[in-house]
Amino acid sequence: MENEKELYTNLIPHLNCKDFTVSNETFQILKNEIYEMLVTFPVPENLEDYYKSEAYISHTDSKKSLLDKVYQLVKSYTLKRKLSLLNSFETESKLVLDIGAGTGDFLKVCKNDNWKVLGVEPNLNARNIAAKKGIQLKENLLEITNRKFDVITLWHVLEHVQDLKGTLKTLKKLLKPEGRIIVAVPNYKSCDAIFYKEYWAAYDVPRHLWHFSQKSIHKLFSEVDMMVDDTLPMKFDAYYVSLLSEKYKSGKIKPLKALYRGFLSNFNAIKTSEYSSFIYVIKNF
Repeated sequence: MENEKELYTNLIPHLNCKDFTVSNETFQILKNEIYEMLVTFPVPENLEDYYKSEAYISHTDSKKSLLDKVYQLVKSYTLKRKLSLLNSFETESKLVLDIGAGTGDFLKVCKNDNWKVLGVEPNLNARNIAAKKGIQLKENLLEITNRKFDVITLWHVLEHVQDLKGTLKTLKKLLKPEGRIIVAVPNYKSCDAIFYKEYWAAYDVPRHLWHFSQKSIHKLFSEVDMMVDDTLPMKFDAYYVSLLSEKYKSGKIKPLKALYRGFLSNFNAIKTSEYSSFIYVIKNF
């Protein structure tokens, strides 16, 4: 964690959060005011064990529960929007790298649209599911060498990486000079995050090690000579995150309350520009 020393300096308490998915353990969330970013503390040494749950849906194609069905429904819609974003860039070779590719659905959509695809996914079960869809994934980023990509995507992945600053440097090396990096992350300054506090599902400790604001994304990428070229809201996230948050808060799924809270969050963001999640389009200076 040598690269992360600055991020763990001069931290102040923000709140305590429970792991509602796997362990029920409580973790601290501390604030780095220089970066306007929150960090999860401590980071478990056996962090991979905190992903071992059927409830961690991005590593499965489950459609068992209401939450599963909502997730898969929203995913099918957003996949089209993600592909449309990629196709809005002028690229020579249409070569995309997806980091944290999960079960491979995004890369499958890209491949069907004549993109050349490569992906990274640490979870073996997710890689096996992707392979059945014809998408072969690497286990880690170190396996990718001597390649340059038109687009690199991290869909709700950057908050998971342990070596944050080191990863940003690697991404820059893997990107073509005119390429784009697409980063989707939750926004802890959103209305739904402020309302749900320690029950906000997008804190997802300890799997989410970092909790970003718009300022922190701008600052982190500027440090590796990159800039945010565009910022796009992910409005559906407010509803899905609120649905999970209601479950964590009360122990019950309350869809009407979640819809109301998601609507309020998006409505509030019209004035504040603080949506539940953002997509950042990033390029070289």
